[in-house]
Order: sequence, then C-alpha cells, then structure tokens
Amino acid sequence: MNHEIKIGNRIINKNSGTYVIAEMSGNHNMDYNRAIEIVKAAAEAGADAIKVQTYTADTITLDCNDPCFQITQGTLWDGTTLHKLYEKAYTPWEWQPKLQKIAEDLGLDFFSSPFDFTSVDFLEKMNVPAYKIASFELTDIPLIKKVAELGKPVIMSTGIALPEDIELALETCKKAGNENVILLKCCSAYPTPYEDINLRTMVDMASKYDCTIGLSDHTMGSAVSVAAVAMGAKLIEKHLTLARADGGVDSAFSMEPAEFKEMVDNIRIVEKAKGKVTYDLAPKQMAEREHARSLFIAADIKAGEILTPENLRSVRPANGLHTKYYEELLGRKVVRDCKYGEPMSWDMVE
Repeated sequence: MNHEIKIGNRIINKNSGTYVIAEMSGNHNMDYNRAIEIVKAAAEAGADAIKVQTYTADTITLDCNDPCFQITQGTLWDGTTLHKLYEKAYTPWEWQPKLQKIAEDLGLDFFSSPFDFTSVDFLEKMNVPAYKIASFELTDIPLIKKVAELGKPVIMSTGIALPEDIELALETCKKAGNENVILLKCCSAYPTPYEDINLRTMVDMASKYDCTIGLSDHTMGSAVSVAAVAMGAKLIEKHLTLARADGGVDSAFSMEPAEFKEMVDNIRIVEKAKGKVTYDLAPKQMAEREHARSLFIAADIKAGEILTPENLRSVRPANGLHTKYYEELLGRKVVRDCKYGEPMSWDMVE
C-alpha cells in the first residue's frame, strides 16, 4: 500500500501532521442550519475535514419488520428497526453540495461514506477528494470495488472486521489498481469501552498490512485519540455535535466543539513532542548542564593536606572536575591552600 496519500491539498505520510476528521453523521437532527453550524464548529476546532454519510433508509436497508431487521443488540437504538433508524439519521442529499461549498470555503476537505452505487455516483458528481468505507460496509466487496476503481484515497474502518475481511477488502482495492488506502482501527460499540479499543492492534495493522493507519474513535473523551497519535495514527475520526444535550441518534458518544478543539490541540502537542530520534541536547538542555554535579572543595585545606571524603565532594554545579575522578583524587596532597567552595582542578594536587 502507498505510504504517502493526498486528500485535497493535504499530504498524509510518516512525517505529516495527523489528519483529523469531524464526523457529522446524524447529529444535524434533520435541521439544515444545524448542519451548517456543525461544519463551522469543525473548522473552528481545527479539523482537517468534515465527513457526512450518503444514504437513504431505502438505499441502506429494507423497510421490513422481520426479526432480523429489528435492532436488539443492546445498542443505543434498540427497540426500532434499521429502516426507521436510518429515516431519522440520514443526511438529505440535496444538502450535501451546499455543505461541501461551505466547508471548502472554510478550508475543510468535505467527503462522505457512500452506502450503495447510487451514492457513489452522486458523490462523484460532487468530485469529493476521498471516500470512507464504514465498518459495516467493509464486507460489501462490490461497493469497495466501485469506490477503489475511482482512484481516490479510500479510508476503511474495521469495526466489525475479522482479519479475512480486512485482507479481502485490501485485495479488492489492489486488484482495482488503488493502493491509496488508510486502515482505521475501530470498535463498533457506541460508546466504546476503553478496554475494548486495543490500540496495540492498530500498531500491528500497520506492519501486518503494510499500510497507513488511524483510528475511528467512539470512546468518550479525547484520551484514546491522543494516545493513538502517540502510537502512530496518521488519521483520527471523531463524531462532532453542537451539544450532547440536544439529543439525536449519535449525540451520546459525540464530542462537543470545545472538546473537539481540545483534542486537536493535544494532538498537535503530541506531534511536536514525538519529535525524532536524537541524543543531541536542545539549547536549554545544554544550558542546564551548568547545574550538573562536579567535584568541589568542601572544607578549607592547607597546602600539603590530603583530599578526603570530608573535604572533597560531588555537588552541584558543574564548574569542577568530573565526578569520575573522585576516587583517583582521594588521598592525594594539595599543593596550595584551597578554600571551601572552590571548584576542583588538576593544578591543585601533586
């Protein structure tokens, strides 16, 4: 897989900053003006991209009340059907080109998760710069093939994937001639318990699949995302809402704008702190070496007296001889009077 991927004007590689996506999902609560405010909040919080989802209830599932279409897995949405949930959660398609224009004017990349062929065709007319394959679509090989053949970056979440699912999805992209793939560690639990996220698996994915990796994070707070960046994530995706108290299908596990900004700020701090492999000292460190330990005269001594542990000590600062000479100096005579507090030097002994 390629290790340098371009989305819009942003390059993602081992030396780049982390690409941060704000996921709107259903947090617009079917209010277009609220959707606009979420886009603006993403830009103000420092996100690189805003992402939506392109489907309707009829393109993602069937309007059927049979047991297999009921949501009963212990989720936030239990007690309804898939079709009824997606009727509430979908982002109207007529909004999306307008939201794209607003986002791009604010310096954000805008793209989406498609869920069927018609949504891919729709998004291509908008010329989106990338595509996101949602966790539950990672097993939709015809959809992945259609997206991959477009040649644009493909971001794939692995929230319900077994290794064979990941391998087949990656192989589908390769066969389509597209190796601009970013794999996201993900756990499809909403919210995700911290002990289930297993960030070490994300690191293993990078080597196992030879690809750029990131995190689609449904945990509460920002700690997991910031930790993922420290461990090598090059892309972070988090759900964004204006206020969890406003409700909505995804609000319970979404970040509010101030929280999102704090996360981005901490990610940028971690990026700086990761730095590079170097044993050179920074200028401030070099200056602080003046306060390291060295050998000093610790009591007044007359010429001809012997250096002992009582009159020669290792103390701060670093003006005297190196402490490695301590035992070599003990027992030697001084050739002149030495005063308390003098830095030790070779011209003071025989």
